[in-house]
Amino acid sequence: MTEPAPSAGPSAPDPAPPTISRRQVAAAVIGNGLEFYDFTTYAYFAVQIGHSFFPGQSAFASVMLSLATFGAGFLLRPIGSVVIGRYADRVGRRPAMIFSFSLMGVAILGLALTPNFARIGILAPLLVLMWRLTQGFALGGEVGPTTAYLVEASPPGKRGFYGAWQGASQSIASLVGGLVGVSLAHGFGAASLESWGWRVAFLLGALALPFGLVLRRSLPETLHRPEAASHVHPASASLGAHRRVIVLGLALITASTISTYVFSYMTTYAITTLHMPPEISLGATVANGAFGLVATLAGGFLCDRFGRKALMIWPRIGFLIATYPAFYLMVRNHDALTLLTATAVLSILGSLTTAAALVAITESLRKEIRGATMGAVYATAVALFGGTTQLVIHWLIHVTGDPLSPAWYMIASILIGLVASLMMKETAPRLAPIRAGPLAAHS
Repeated sequence: MTEPAPSAGPSAPDPAPPTISRRQVAAAVIGNGLEFYDFTTYAYFAVQIGHSFFPGQSAFASVMLSLATFGAGFLLRPIGSVVIGRYADRVGRRPAMIFSFSLMGVAILGLALTPNFARIGILAPLLVLMWRLTQGFALGGEVGPTTAYLVEASPPGKRGFYGAWQGASQSIASLVGGLVGVSLAHGFGAASLESWGWRVAFLLGALALPFGLVLRRSLPETLHRPEAASHVHPASASLGAHRRVIVLGLALITASTISTYVFSYMTTYAITTLHMPPEISLGATVANGAFGLVATLAGGFLCDRFGRKALMIWPRIGFLIATYPAFYLMVRNHDALTLLTATAVLSILGSLTTAAALVAITESLRKEIRGATMGAVYATAVALFGGTTQLVIHWLIHVTGDPLSPAWYMIASILIGLVASLMMKETAPRLAPIRAGPLAAHS
């Protein structure tokens, strides 16, 4: 690959940067938000789901089977990322986003409406497995096209902030999922929650489906929009030319995925390991969502001004330092204040890096292969570690008896992400200060 002269610096912005509206941002991130609402809900109700579809087992085996079925959906993510991502790179971002969101809707409704084992026997867990596989395929093809859309639709000087909404949607969904869980836990008795109350949470999430489809149908297409060449783009659009970006991207997404799913496991961890009441334990999910939302948007805003690498490196160093003390204090104190404070601190440090990593990987890819490659990198990392993180942690705690197992697992992932961050090239364009508001006023 031929590098430009050092004096050239990063690429200049497009001559006429497009303005992206609130409606378009919402349309792009609603699928990712629904995904994490589903994950939060499934994680919180893993015990009830296990009893509904995997009865007759020990409490440990029932939860493990429930989490294993949850993880099975990740197996089809890489396939979905390639199939739907290539469709996005050839036909357009918008039709790919509509297709993946429609499949996602079918899967979440299917899970909510599947009868339990007592009514239809072995068919119940088989149907649940099918819905999780369908959802995994859909979600595999969701992240690549939507992240590509956000980068392509936003002005270069605001890509970090707009890209941050992809991660922020996860925090919003986690917050909403936690609040829904709290409301249902207080509104229903234990028997009702066990038999059918958990289904209400999934049905509430399904209410987003018609709105999401309407929003996505109104999106302008960005695939064929002209884009200025970048100093970090390989000369060729082949995968071989992008191998460095692909490997580093896998490491960055792996680190982010493990920490994300450790945070998603916090409610289960507080209940099963710290032996705290469910209504207090669910506060960890709410804290993760609230503080993660603010930190993700702040990270996106800051990486537009100080560069992607600075926001990928420095918060991650703080994250590395804080992880063990946070878990140690939670295990020692066993109280609500420590649980919420530790979760908030870790969520802030972990979330500050989210936007910078996503945007840096996406900006490093040529447009011709951006949707499929970004999707495949994300889906492969999530398939290997997203679907297994909660299962591995639950198993490690059970086998070793060490309640600090999540801390050691997360520390290893942070180190991987830190090394990859140091090796990534800076992708942020050098732009004049942005005087416009963070989101366009029109919708």
